Amino acid sequence: MPAGQVGEIVIQGPCVMKGYWKNPVATHEAFFAGGWLRTGDAGYFDKEGFLYIYDRVKDMIVTGAENVYPAEVENALFGHPAIADAAVIGVPDPRWGEAVKAIVVLKQGVEATAEEIIAYARERIAGFKLPKSIDFVVALPRNPTGKVLRRELRAPYWQGYDRQVS
Repeated sequence: MPAGQVGEIVIQGPCVMKGYWKNPVATHEAFFAGGWLRTGDAGYFDKEGFLYIYDRVKDMIVTGAENVYPAEVENALFGHPAIADAAVIGVPDPRWGEAVKAIVVLKQGVEATAEEIIAYARERIAGFKLPKSIDFVVALPRNPTGKVLRRELRAPYWQGYDRQVS
């Protein structure tokens, strides 16, 4: 990819694993021909050639013909003075395939509406990246290391769908 453009990070070398233990299907899905491993990370190179991790490919939201990385939307939301925590997911949308949804935890004793938060984000990111809706929760589900469990956030919205992109 050209400098500054986000793409999937793939690696090759003597220290790259040979495959998943007794799981040929997962091994086949993880590798390109020639031994290139798909890391599952999205990243970009800057003009000096430094690689930056941008987000996880599986978390990318495809809305219409546009790709939206949750990390970019979350970064736009985190500056809002009422937001303590936030996660962004894709939810089914009959017109666009997926729509951007934010799940937000407000700071204790502070109030904000979905409209206020979306207006705040509109000043920081492109319109197609804006959350179309916001749910407010007390806490985000996290694993023991603190990583947000996006699959748990997505699950109720995707019930009844065969795949995670409509």
